[in-house]
Amino acid sequence: MHKDIKEILYTEEEIKAKCDELAKQIDQDYAGQEILLVGLLKGSVPFMAELAKHLKSDVKFDFMSVSSYSGVESKTLVVRQDIKEDIRGKNVLIVEDILDTGKTLYNVKEMLEKRHAKSVKIVTLLDKEEGRVFDMKADYSGFKIPNAFVVGYGLDFNERYRQLPYIGVLKEDCYKK
Repeated sequence: MHKDIKEILYTEEEIKAKCDELAKQIDQDYAGQEILLVGLLKGSVPFMAELAKHLKSDVKFDFMSVSSYSGVESKTLVVRQDIKEDIRGKNVLIVEDILDTGKTLYNVKEMLEKRHAKSVKIVTLLDKEEGRVFDMKADYSGFKIPNAFVVGYGLDFNERYRQLPYIGVLKEDCYKK
């Protein structure tokens, strides 16, 4: 365990098993259909890669880099990198590492729905309901987590800890300096 981690919430093995479970649900819902996985950079990358290994459906990958700004109640979305794929008439599955306030996912989903996709759904590895500000719910959700500062498996603090193969709670003294 990394010296900055207080405790491990989910091991690499537990995450892989959860990805397999989520993939089975997704494959059942999209039977015989192609899915465009849209990963939200950077945090979703490890989760998206693991999830895709378990999917039997035909999938394509695309990525977005987005941020929500101007206060908690704002719906302002800044798109740093947009998807390349034309999604008109396609099944889009937004892949995110954590659903917290719901602000970014609310805005991304709304933006992609306006592009006339056949469907736009969300899969998230972690769901932190206590942090929710926007009325958002993932269609597919891995683990419900407590209101703690978590890192690893793509999640970061100041771009650090993304490479950890597990989800862990970061020690307070690491982010309250």
